[in-house]
Amino acid sequence: MSDEPLHLTVLGCATPYPSVDNPCSGYLVSSRDTRVWVDAGSGTLGPLQRHARLDELDAIWISHLHADHCADLLTAYYGALYSDIRLAAPIPLYGPPGIADRLAGFLTNTPARSPIESAFAVTELYDGHQAAVGSLRLTSRAVSHGIPAFAVRIETAGGSLVYSGDTAPCPSLTELAEGCDVLLCEAESTQAPVEGEQVHHTPEDAGDTARAAGAGRLIVTHVGRFLTPRQAVARAATRFDGPVDHAAPGTTFSTAHDGGGRTGAGDHQVNQPGVAE
Repeated sequence: MSDEPLHLTVLGCATPYPSVDNPCSGYLVSSRDTRVWVDAGSGTLGPLQRHARLDELDAIWISHLHADHCADLLTAYYGALYSDIRLAAPIPLYGPPGIADRLAGFLTNTPARSPIESAFAVTELYDGHQAAVGSLRLTSRAVSHGIPAFAVRIETAGGSLVYSGDTAPCPSLTELAEGCDVLLCEAESTQAPVEGEQVHHTPEDAGDTARAAGAGRLIVTHVGRFLTPRQAVARAATRFDGPVDHAAPGTTFSTAHDGGGRTGAGDHQVNQPGVAE
């Protein structure tokens, strides 16, 4: 694996629908010349193109099939096959079981099934799935979201990043994140439900997961509509002693190590929890 650090660019983090200046969940993870689009929520294809065209992606990885994490695959399909993009080969697409049929069900307009596989080379995820993508190694674990859902650990010799996808706190996420440089963890819920299944983290849960895993840095993302980023960061910081940031759209973080052994953010670092309300 490459010793180049990982770079995480936040394309969007809104839930459950885009806001004026914030698409839904989507991230570009890159190292050297390898680029992976991680989650393709509504509106993320636009800002992705500031950094990479569809034909420059090495893979797409999808955590689960809620629209705020995968809807832009629909427009990416049209871009890949029917526009100015010329793919040398279908884009490798890693996603939950049934992802190809879900896309085809929406995109097919005639008795003939839309050629999903001409745009995407689909691999269905399972608990413990591993893949080599360019200079990166991806390991996926099943997590607790009420539907098939996955978290991913992305590694090079130069660093490790774990993305929770959407999930309640669960042992598989903590195990996956053990010793990671950066934990990108959703903090959608204001509080855990009194009744019914928990399917998201609260900010405190995100801090607990980061602490239990021994993560170097916590970045909270996918903050719900009833919390501000400032509140989510402050609440997570009550449970985790390391650096805590918010995944603000357009921000880029890096796993490059500083002298103290903690991960440092990139050119758009947010060092304090004083992010915009």
